[in-house]
Amino acid sequence: MRAIVIEKQGSPVAGNIRVVGDHPDPSPPGSGEVTIRTLASAFNHMDLWVGRGVPGLSLDYPRVSGCDGCGVVEAVGEGVDEAWLGRRVAFNAACRVPEREHPDDPPGSTLAPNYELIGEHRSPGAHCERFTAPATNLADVSDADPHEAAAFGLCALTAWSMMVTKGELRCGQTVLITGIGGGVATSAMAIAKHFGCRVSVTSRHESKLARARELGADHTILDDGSDFSKDIRAWTNKRGVDLCVDSVGKATHLRCIKSLARGGAYVTPGCTTGPDATTDLARVFWNQLRIMGSTMGSNGEFREVVSLFRAGALKPVVDQVYAPDEAVEAYKRLEAGEQFGKLVIDWTR
Repeated sequence: MRAIVIEKQGSPVAGNIRVVGDHPDPSPPGSGEVTIRTLASAFNHMDLWVGRGVPGLSLDYPRVSGCDGCGVVEAVGEGVDEAWLGRRVAFNAACRVPEREHPDDPPGSTLAPNYELIGEHRSPGAHCERFTAPATNLADVSDADPHEAAAFGLCALTAWSMMVTKGELRCGQTVLITGIGGGVATSAMAIAKHFGCRVSVTSRHESKLARARELGADHTILDDGSDFSKDIRAWTNKRGVDLCVDSVGKATHLRCIKSLARGGAYVTPGCTTGPDATTDLARVFWNQLRIMGSTMGSNGEFREVVSLFRAGALKPVVDQVYAPDEAVEAYKRLEAGEQFGKLVIDWTR
């Protein structure tokens, strides 16, 4: 089968990508699994981490990444309802790892889920013509456009889990989203607007701010490195925002903390500029702020957010669609950070 293969670790990643036509087909689905014929797959920043190497994670190469995709269920394993056959589906790439059972461990009532990712820990991912996934991780997308369904999955789930479940987003609040343009940030803006929230976004690129305004952003900030919290305070009549979604990390963290209203929440799904941020603990305790990390989400959350996609209430931003043999160009665009929204591979071409 055709597949986009990462031959070895290295940077830039695009130089280590090869499109092959003879990659081995996946094994028949095991118990609880299905085989999916891929219609479209979409890129995430995770694809770059797999190409560069994930700190603390030993990966074998060559390997096939891809944690977002849409396809048709072709085969089901033991214990899977045959009603899945022929369904057009998206999948949650986050597979929950069972917790250990040790007699000396405390109660796990506050323990966060541990996940492994299809396309990261588990290969092959969706950047090939067929792959396997747990049936419990699927969501029926009916007759949805496969490009949009592939672009929707993990980014929308990540945004939904951190904003709605953890950040307790409420209708009519104010939201700050840093680094608009990537899949998670554009999904976060769509969810905030769905809740009737006023949204401010930042970017280092005026062209991305212009696109965000077209999609409904109420306030935009060209990030030149100065303290944008003053701008946020002016925009909110000195109140501050209720929720900040920040995947930039070190470069923006303190400015986000200074932008929050009393009781506000800072949620982060990543830190592209580095993890060693400077914060302001006095603001944190005096303003009773909440600081939360969030990674992907549960299958229940996935079905919640996909139901909104299926109903037409949420829609992803697709930046560009490529044929499989154009995968190197897609990687180059992803590495350069030029995209606004998701980069998609059409496997029917």
